[in-house]
Amino acid sequence: MTKPPRQSGSRDFTERGCADLRRVQAISRRRVLQAGGLGALGFSLPELWAAQASAGPVSSTMKSAGFGRAKSCIFLFMWGGPSQLDTFDPKPDAPSEVRGPFQPISTRVPGIQLSEHFRSLANLTDKVAILRSLNHDDPAHLSSGHLTLTGHLAPTIKSDAAPPSDRDTPHLGSMLARLRGSSGTLPPFVTLPWQALHPAAPGGRAPGQNAGWLGRKFDPLVATGDPNAPDWKVQELSLLDGVGFDRVNSRRELLHAIDQQRAELEAADLTGLKQKAFGLLASENARKAFDLSQEPDSVRQRYGRNIHGQCVLLARRLVEHGVPLVSVNWHNDGRNFWDTHGNNFTRLKNDLIPPADRALSALLEDLDQRGLLDETIIAWVGEFGRRPQIDGGNAAHAGRAHWPFCYSGLLAGGGIRGGTVYGKSDKLAAHPAELPVSPQDYAATLLHALGVAPQTTVEDRFGRPIRVCEGTPITALFG
Repeated sequence: MTKPPRQSGSRDFTERGCADLRRVQAISRRRVLQAGGLGALGFSLPELWAAQASAGPVSSTMKSAGFGRAKSCIFLFMWGGPSQLDTFDPKPDAPSEVRGPFQPISTRVPGIQLSEHFRSLANLTDKVAILRSLNHDDPAHLSSGHLTLTGHLAPTIKSDAAPPSDRDTPHLGSMLARLRGSSGTLPPFVTLPWQALHPAAPGGRAPGQNAGWLGRKFDPLVATGDPNAPDWKVQELSLLDGVGFDRVNSRRELLHAIDQQRAELEAADLTGLKQKAFGLLASENARKAFDLSQEPDSVRQRYGRNIHGQCVLLARRLVEHGVPLVSVNWHNDGRNFWDTHGNNFTRLKNDLIPPADRALSALLEDLDQRGLLDETIIAWVGEFGRRPQIDGGNAAHAGRAHWPFCYSGLLAGGGIRGGTVYGKSDKLAAHPAELPVSPQDYAATLLHALGVAPQTTVEDRFGRPIRVCEGTPITALFG
């Protein structure tokens, strides 16, 4: 899709010039990993991941507003596609068949209105930037999910039939793991509480959630389940009952002996990855980072005692412990997530907006109070929006269809200037009217905040240099 030229002259923004060319040097990073598939030895761990050092060749970048200010990213992926009109871009003057029953409310920032059900966020709009002109032309969940999470078109566009493959562009978290790694024993990229899939999509799981052509060692650690459940634990950091760390060490020696016998059947570094996996398993720091019981009850209540709220709280704990990127995918609620073809208004009012509003607001306040908001960039976005015209009238079961041509998202922290609106939709929130933003631009803005220029290149496993992102950072959002 050809992107219209970025407009200038917005009263809230001035494009900042770029200066001070500098060379981004490829650096060596530690490997981080996790062991798996050892049930026959007396304990159960999932399959191996690792993210390793040496970034590929990178090109020159320009230092500009906000570049490299963030140390970490929390990506809140609202799988299914939230309605822009019923969240962050209300249209009270639109016809009733477009505006719907929700009323706009005023916020802390004069002139900025949100849906009436984002009451907590309304008091914190001074900390967020609202993008009201996101757009692309892909109405399929799977391929547009890939676009959102990677900043690149999917191998098969406009398709809900193409599952993940090794041709996918790496998730932003995998790309960051390739370029930066992480310190200590924690993985550089964690996904909670599942990898998004859609039961109505022939392809099932959305592509773009793993490392794709970078290779499996840059896949995320996926911590599944409900962190709000009293018996929840991260299986990646768990041993079977009765298997202590002394026994783990003895099994490591046995595993090493077995590996020597089958070395020719394994990748050259697989044994080393398994040995390091035991380090992650036994790491007190890793276990502490995932331990929500260390949070006061008041904090857990503040985020919401539900699966989404506790995942967002866990994301805060993980970035505190040095994880560069945590992706919180909207969970499998068994009711089509934010994909509100039917029952749009009831679902948003009762099931979707309240936990999302509470968790995001708690995260913003919590990071700010801890002095971490300025070094943590937060993304809140879906793969597309919803069609302005309501299907089935304004009745309780009315819905909205897919609509990628204009939708909204949020950015906060990491140097992002809060209390602003970037871009403008037309009178029906159907198309951008000013400052259109592509998913590629959105991804490039995140990477920019994290110190990665879009023209940076990384070699794939065949040695081909590929740009990390095709978008243009929106530097006017920083200040």
